[in-house]
Amino acid sequence: MTTLTLVVRNGHYFVNIDGNLWLIDTGATSSFGETPNLSICGETFELASNYLGLTAKTLSEMVGDNCVGLIGTNILSRFDLIFDTIDGNFIISKDELSHTGQSVFLNQFKGIPIVSAHISGTEYQMFLDTGAQLSYFQNNSIREFPASGIVNDFYPGFGEFQTETHEVPITLGGIDFMIRCGTLPGLLGMKLMIENVQGVIGNAIFANRIVGYFPRQCRMVL
Repeated sequence: MTTLTLVVRNGHYFVNIDGNLWLIDTGATSSFGETPNLSICGETFELASNYLGLTAKTLSEMVGDNCVGLIGTNILSRFDLIFDTIDGNFIISKDELSHTGQSVFLNQFKGIPIVSAHISGTEYQMFLDTGAQLSYFQNNSIREFPASGIVNDFYPGFGEFQTETHEVPITLGGIDFMIRCGTLPGLLGMKLMIENVQGVIGNAIFANRIVGYFPRQCRMVL
């Protein structure tokens, strides 16, 4: 088990490894960085130089902070993880970890975790994306919720875009959240719906919490 420093900046979650920041992104299937490999928790992983055209340089520009790469699910899914956003700790372990709280089942599509969320009494399948500071809800009913302004965002392989946001009440694992949600544009949103997923839950649910993320156990604990 290894405890690293969890850094939250500009709504993004990074882990500090040997003085360098790496974005933690459960919404990306592949990890990449400025270096050809990454050693973490006693294991060394080969890294790509980019993910869907996104490099460490362009990622740094997008998130507004200097980072050397991104850690995606091809690495994260090998471990049990605890995000402690209260004390700023990121615990990673090859052994099974436990955490007390509300358990949420994790399904997955191509390695990306999927959770069941309830909005206005209806259950929706949503990707869980720790790399996303903004959540998304691909349903016309989003317009029924209070408006929360226009936001600029980006998506690997698609680029930058603008979206109108709304404050959406979402229940996850029996816990109620008020989450700022936008709508993914055009083909990007259509691709999401093809996979029978109706949205994306971003990292807002991790704020001021200790969260167990256990992909090998197919569960998250809030």
